[in-house]
Amino acid sequence: MTLTERFLKYVSFTTTSDENTNMTPSTPGQMIFARYLVEELKSIGLEDIDLDKNGYIMATLPANTDKKIPTIGYVAHMDTSPDMTAKHVKPRIVENYDGNDILLNDEQVIVFETEKYPEILQYKGQDIIVTDGTTLLGADDKAGLAEIVTAMEYLIAHPEIKHGKIRIGFTPDEEIGQGADHFDVTKFGAEWAYTMDGGEIGELEYENFNAAAAKVTFKGLNVHPGYAYHKMINSMRIANQFIDMLPRHETPEHTQGYEGFFHLTNMNGAVEKSTLSYIIRDHDRDRFERRKKEMQHIVNKINAEFGENTATLELRDQYYNMREKVEPVIHVVNLAFEAMEAVGVKPNVKPIRGGTDGARLSFEGLPCPNIFAGGHNFHGRFEYVPIQSMEKAMMVIVKIAEILGKK
Repeated sequence: MTLTERFLKYVSFTTTSDENTNMTPSTPGQMIFARYLVEELKSIGLEDIDLDKNGYIMATLPANTDKKIPTIGYVAHMDTSPDMTAKHVKPRIVENYDGNDILLNDEQVIVFETEKYPEILQYKGQDIIVTDGTTLLGADDKAGLAEIVTAMEYLIAHPEIKHGKIRIGFTPDEEIGQGADHFDVTKFGAEWAYTMDGGEIGELEYENFNAAAAKVTFKGLNVHPGYAYHKMINSMRIANQFIDMLPRHETPEHTQGYEGFFHLTNMNGAVEKSTLSYIIRDHDRDRFERRKKEMQHIVNKINAEFGENTATLELRDQYYNMREKVEPVIHVVNLAFEAMEAVGVKPNVKPIRGGTDGARLSFEGLPCPNIFAGGHNFHGRFEYVPIQSMEKAMMVIVKIAEILGKK
C-alpha cells in the first residue's frame, strides 16, 4: 500500500473526538480505527504490538544492528477535531495543481479560493488532496499516522539502513486535550520521540502555548416579560457583558507569532442560565497566569454588580510550553533539523500556536519536538495536504533513524 493509499484509507474512518462523553477513547470510532491499525502493524512486521483498553497503541521496530543506539519514538493521534464533521469524508486528488481556484463541490458551489488561502500557490505542479467542502479532511493527524506506518514499512524493506530500536505510539483524543492522559511513558521506553503533527512542509517546533480551558456559568432569573421590571435577570445579557469586558483584540483572529489570546469556543444560553466556554493560550508562562487571573477578576466584577454567585468560573490547565523540557536536550531538535536538510526540506523552526501530545509528554519525561505532517487549514472544510509534503515527512522519519544509526 502506498503512502497516499494508506492516508485515503485512514480518512474513511470517522474518529471525531468528543469532550462531553467522559470516556476514553471519547468516541467508539477511534477504537474501531485502532483495531484496524493494529492489524496493519502486524501485517507490515512490527513487534510488541499492544492496544490497551483506552485505545492507545504501542509497537516496536526492533534494532537491526548491534551498535548501541538510543531508542527513539514517533507519536501521532487517531482522532480528528470536533470543530467540523469527519463523517463520510470524500477526498479528491487534484493532480498537477495549476494554481487556480478549486471547485470542491459543484452542487453546493463550495470553492477553494486562492486569494483567501495563497499558501497553496507554493504547491503549484504538485498533487493535492482536498475535501468535497462538506467535511474536514483529517490530515490532522492521519497524515502523521500514514507517514509513520509507511516509514516503518520502508525501514523493514531496506535492512541496509541500520537503525536502533524504534517505538511508535498512537493516541486517542488529542484534539480535546486528553491525548496524553493515559500514555505510559515508562512502558513506551524511548529516550525521546517526535510527534508527526505539524502543519506545512518544513515545520519543526519545540515550543508551544501554555493552555487552559475555562467555563463560565451565569445564573439568571426568569420572569414574564410583561412583569419583568426590576425583577428579571437575563443571564444571556450578563454573558454578553462578560465577553465585552475581555480584551477585544486578544483573540485568535487578531494575534500571531508569540501573541496569546482568549478564544470563545462555545456559548449556550437562556434567561435562567448561560454558559461560555473559552480556551486560554500564551507562550509566556507569566502572561498565561495573568490571563487566568484576568478572567477571574472579570467574574468578580460581574458578581459585584449583579450579586454573589451570578457568575462562576471553572478553570483547568491543559498543557504547558515544552520548551523548558526540550531545550536542555536540544540535540534531538538538531537531529530532526539535519534530517530535513538531508532530504531536501528547508527547516522552519517556529513556535506552535497550539499544542500536541508532545507538550505533555515532554513534562512526563519524554522530550518530544513536533515535525510537519504536511497539511494546511486544519479543522475545516478547506483543509488540504500535498502528497509530496507527506512523502517528504515520511523520508524525514527514515532519515532520522538512519543518521542516528550512523552516529
